[in-house]
Amino acid sequence: MRRADMAAGLNSCIFFFLALIFLQCFCGSRAREIADRHGMQMQQTKDSNNYIQNQLNGMLGKHEKDLAVNVFFNEEDLKLGNKIPIYFPIKGPSAKPPLLSREQADSIPFSSSKLPYLLQLFSFSKDSPQANAMADTLSHCEFKPGKGEIKFCATSLESMLDSALNVFGSKTPFKVLTTNHLKDQTTSILQNYTIQDEPKVISSSKMVACHTMSYPYAVYYCHSQESDTKLFKVLLLGENGNKVDAMAICHMDTSDWDPNHVAFCVLKSVPGRSSPVCHFFPADHLVWVASTSAL
Repeated sequence: MRRADMAAGLNSCIFFFLALIFLQCFCGSRAREIADRHGMQMQQTKDSNNYIQNQLNGMLGKHEKDLAVNVFFNEEDLKLGNKIPIYFPIKGPSAKPPLLSREQADSIPFSSSKLPYLLQLFSFSKDSPQANAMADTLSHCEFKPGKGEIKFCATSLESMLDSALNVFGSKTPFKVLTTNHLKDQTTSILQNYTIQDEPKVISSSKMVACHTMSYPYAVYYCHSQESDTKLFKVLLLGENGNKVDAMAICHMDTSDWDPNHVAFCVLKSVPGRSSPVCHFFPADHLVWVASTSAL
């Protein structure tokens, strides 16, 4: 088989694998439907409006905000048998934004300069929580990357795959990892999770983390940083019997971090080389690594 054919086959496999993950996450969502009405327009149900108002861009109530910070921990906490309080958000089908194809996503402007048009397109008033959420997401996606950082916002499966390919290069095979709930859980609760196995370090020469953003359709903020990080796979058992195969990352050097970052408040620490910040990934966030990485 020629090298070009092998590369094409690899990309097809990666695309199919990631597509399955997204279908699992997003299929069945009736929160919003993309339809043509004088161009692309969003039809929304009551559930989707509640989701945007209450959750988009961190616009949570005080109780939810207090719970959401329970993803941070110290590296020394990663020990077999140790208990860590964690809040894994669980989103029902009606709370998940739809994933668009590249053709659909490219037909909709994605720029702060087009925000008035976008608000009209999605029928949001300019002073609404939804408008603030969209403005924050667009602004975040337009920030210039930091020193040694590669960043991009993906509005479709195809654009995410293409951008990840640019990071890893055509000669480096790569794969995607996620946090998986091994037992169905329908509600989000804060509870203690016990580490069931020795945490496994995943070594990769390059890594791209993709986080869900607040927007009417699925948008991922992805970034790759040339910094000292450790990626872990951790098997957890909750007090309610929920088993989670979780992905976690530790940022070993936080010298350049904002001292007001919520992680330092939670961990009672300050930025520095001796102050790592670790956190778990929610189930709908993705981590790309070289496929030669040991699990």
